[in-house]
Amino acid sequence: MVEFRVAGWLWLWLGVRSLGAGELSTIDPEGPPHRYQAHSPQDVFTRRQADFLSGREPLDRTNERAFLTSLLKALEVAPSSQLLVFSTTSLQLSLISPSNPRALYFNEDVYLGYVPGGRIEIVAIDPEMGGIFYIFDIPRGDRPLSFERSDRCMNCHARDDTGFIPGLVAKSVVPGPGGGSLTAYRVGRTGHEIPLADRFGGWHVTGADGFTKHWGNLTGSLASGKLTTVPNLPGQRFDLRKYPAETSDALVHLLHEHQVGFVNRAVELTYRAREFFGLGGSGSLTPEQSTVLNELVRGLVKYLLFADEAALPKGGISGDPVARADFLHNRRASASGRSLKDLELTNHLFRYRCSYMIYSAAFVGIPKSVKQQIYQELQRALSVAADVPEYRYLPAAEKLAVLEILRATLPEFPR
Repeated sequence: MVEFRVAGWLWLWLGVRSLGAGELSTIDPEGPPHRYQAHSPQDVFTRRQADFLSGREPLDRTNERAFLTSLLKALEVAPSSQLLVFSTTSLQLSLISPSNPRALYFNEDVYLGYVPGGRIEIVAIDPEMGGIFYIFDIPRGDRPLSFERSDRCMNCHARDDTGFIPGLVAKSVVPGPGGGSLTAYRVGRTGHEIPLADRFGGWHVTGADGFTKHWGNLTGSLASGKLTTVPNLPGQRFDLRKYPAETSDALVHLLHEHQVGFVNRAVELTYRAREFFGLGGSGSLTPEQSTVLNELVRGLVKYLLFADEAALPKGGISGDPVARADFLHNRRASASGRSLKDLELTNHLFRYRCSYMIYSAAFVGIPKSVKQQIYQELQRALSVAADVPEYRYLPAAEKLAVLEILRATLPEFPR
């Protein structure tokens, strides 16, 4: 028998919350000034559709695996980003089980789901609107390729788990023998601050030898109110060769968790700013609205700088070599060769603790005036002279290195 705990809600993810100045209402993506469905998406997948449909970007129809691999290549998503999840937490839950896991692949702006024998799911991040959701069949024979916007995805991706904005969901559950959830935990929480011992429920994890405790690679059963877990090792009940990779690497899990937490925080900030300023961005803020935006900005900056990053296991992790190399393919470096993507992996994920997601579509979409606030807060946090107490975990040399990288690789960052 094992014990599990239900984690407390983070204030950032509550749809309605109290911030001292009154109650903050739930975001409505379809209401003014957002008009989610009326927006013309500018995410990378929407922009590439014409190339796929016309054949200018040919996709391999030989078989499911070949189609998936060619689509990943076209979207610049590495097969080594593969994560395998066997809990039934998807629109295609009837096809998912410990014998037929769902695979997830991602880069900074695109998240792709695949179930053998099923359909392709896409979440691509639009700078202004957040997640844009698609689901479509893998074409067989001469059948035409078509892409369907999926409103049903919003039932989970724009609800409590994301703060009611079109965002990303990463669940942890204890799945039963068939993959159905026996219990869920870390409800409504995403991000790198979640202890490793509370993660990976319902997922396969490879390369995690140094992890002393986590919920991955387990199914469970309930009897007389007691939960008993049973090992479910990757490839034990299915053939890994069905997938483009044979890994569900621990490092990739950590990167995915970090990105999910960042995207949801950045997209919420964009929606709140648009709600407060109005569609044209020229409105003035009430004192209460200023308080909300200031708290969201400070929260995002703390997240960018890994202020509450969960500890890595003693001795660190190594990460799959192929996944590490693929992750660095779009590395942006300063003149001295430093980059926000440089991995550390002994005590924390990165050598220079400022998130590479500052280059992502989710960050690009934050209104300019709010982004300037973020830059000001970043400069305050990284100032060696100011010595801000909440950022003393960053050594002076690391703060200076992060400033150097930002000034060299982010053109709009203040010089």
